[in-house]
Amino acid sequence: MEREKRIRKYDKQVKLYENTSKNQKFAGLRKRIIKNAYGKILEVGVGAGANFPYYNKNNVEITAVDFSPEMIKSAKRAASKYQLKVEFIQSDVNDLMIEKDSYDCIVSTLTLCSYAEPIETLNKFSSWCHKGGSILLMEHGLSSNRFLTLTQKVIDPFHNKLVGCHCNRDINKLLDEANLQIDHRERYWSDIVYLIWAKPNK
Repeated sequence: MEREKRIRKYDKQVKLYENTSKNQKFAGLRKRIIKNAYGKILEVGVGAGANFPYYNKNNVEITAVDFSPEMIKSAKRAASKYQLKVEFIQSDVNDLMIEKDSYDCIVSTLTLCSYAEPIETLNKFSSWCHKGGSILLMEHGLSSNRFLTLTQKVIDPFHNKLVGCHCNRDINKLLDEANLQIDHRERYWSDIVYLIWAKPNK
């Protein structure tokens, strides 16, 4: 029942996600991280397909996952627009049955905020990605600014109830506790937004 409520919540946000995909500040960050994607790719939490413009369509084979049917519909339109061949799977990340070492690259952007067990999910990414592959993330979380951090912690219960997303997650802590090898991380906007280049720790 709770999952169905969350799915409906995200179904209702499709237009918001489509508009956000046009945000030029986010676009620059998406381009910076997605240009590193290659080969057989699993994009988890594809949303409205906001990353699709930045893939090298001649160098990728994409499987895209989202639990929202309306997001999948929007992402399919985006794939067609950018002439990408994408296999779509409507599923919760926790229900995915994927063999180890199945992908060259795992991509997930602005999704750790919504996973019930984010460390467990990151560990799944590590398992699904073959040794030497890449795990590319763009995430948002707690700021390094004390005032903003306090604000994020105060509003988080309301924010999560409204849009299904936590705004107070400690991204550095999650990364450090997950079974990942972090190659590089960059932080933007008072350290609220992170770009992460990682590998499976195998």
